[in-house]
Amino acid sequence: MTKKKSLIRTALFVLGGALAGFLYYQFFGCTTGCAITSNPYLTMLYTSFVGWLIAGATKKENSDSCNI
Repeated sequence: MTKKKSLIRTALFVLGGALAGFLYYQFFGCTTGCAITSNPYLTMLYTSFVGWLIAGATKKENSDSCNI
C-alpha cells in the first residue's frame, strides 16, 4: 500500500508540474526565439521533470531502518 501511495504522490507532482508548465506557456511563454517556453510540449516536459524531482526530494524516508 505504501508503494502505491508513493507512486500516486509522484504522479500527482508530475501532473501538477505539467499543468504549471502549460499555464506558464499560456500566460508568460514567448512564441519565437525561446528554447523552452516557445513550445508548450517542451515547457510541460521540463516542468513535469521538475515536479518529479521535487516529489523525490520531499519524500519521507522509511523510519524503520537503522542507520549506524
